[in-house]
Formats: sequence, structure tokens, C-alpha cells
Amino acid sequence: MLWACQGHRRNEEMNQVIKEILSTVLYLLGVVCVVYLLITFVGQRTEVSGESMENTLADGDNLIVDKITYRFRDPQRFDIIVFPFQYREHTFYIKRIIGLPGETVQIGEDGTIYINGEVLQESYGKEVIRPEYIGIAKDPIQLGEDEYFVLGDNRNNSSDSRTEAVGNIHRKDIVGRAWLRFWPFSKFGVLKHQ
Repeated sequence: MLWACQGHRRNEEMNQVIKEILSTVLYLLGVVCVVYLLITFVGQRTEVSGESMENTLADGDNLIVDKITYRFRDPQRFDIIVFPFQYREHTFYIKRIIGLPGETVQIGEDGTIYINGEVLQESYGKEVIRPEYIGIAKDPIQLGEDEYFVLGDNRNNSSDSRTEAVGNIHRKDIVGRAWLRFWPFSKFGVLKHQ
């Protein structure tokens, strides 16, 4: 009789251990699914590499990219966006939207940016664009119905829509909008877009 009680108690203990293991596995699976959904559809971490967005963003800044906003509204002028570089896998660029779909963008010899023939009023550029960095924007660039013209804030040290390697950015290629800088902590905060 004693042996039967001990066997029954061991079975109960074993069942309890199995329940704990299954519970833990299901919990971890749930966490992995939630993290996957958040990274895929809501936001992702990215690190700035290079100086093309100075003074707004610096090399080594860590950001959260908002991937959900553009599901509800179109990108706007001066939004800082992330998109893939077409000639190198796993390489993403971060730039500021200057020209919107249907607009004509041109950069004058003095570095002035024109949208539909009007001077663009903005204060994001680190410095005036020098003549040697005007690139293909010396001639008017007509944006298609799903195209955006982007520039780095460090206008004389940025590979952006002024180069044929980057060109105009299609709406479908925009990963998301740079939203929050979380590193370094001294610069922690939501990024200014407007």
C-alpha cells in the first residue's frame, strides 16, 4: 500500500513538472510572437552610421523607427525616414524628406532648394549646398505619384536623392519614420520632424 501511495505521488509530481515546462514553453513562445509582431509591424531599433544627418543625428545614435504611422497617413515634408540602399543588402539609409509626390525639385547654383519653383523655407541643413554637391538636382526633378526626394541634413556630406545611386525614393520602399533617440541617454527624446 505504501508503495502505491509513493508511486501515485511521483506521478502527480511528474505531471506538475510537465505542466510547468509546458506553461514556460507557451509563455516564451508568446513572448517571441509578440516581439516578432512588434519588430515587423510597429517599430525597430536602428543605429546611425555616418555623418550625413548631422547636426540632427550623429554617428552611433540609436533610434526606434516607427513602422506603423505610414499605415495611416502619408509621409510628410521634413519627416526623417529609413529606407534600403538598393545596391547593398542589409544597408539602410536615413534621410529627411524634402520633395513630395507630384512636386518638382531643383537646387540652384547658390545651393537654394526650390519646390515647384518656390524657395523651400527650412532650417535643417547644416550648411548651404556647395555647387559641386548639387548633383542631378541642378536640373528640375519631377517626382512621380509615389516618389519622394530626400536629403541628408549634412548637405555637403550625404549620399541622397541628388545622386543616381539613391535617386527618388518610392513609397513602398520606406521602412518607417525615425521616431525616438534612446542612445546616448544625454540626447534621449522624440525627434523633431516639423
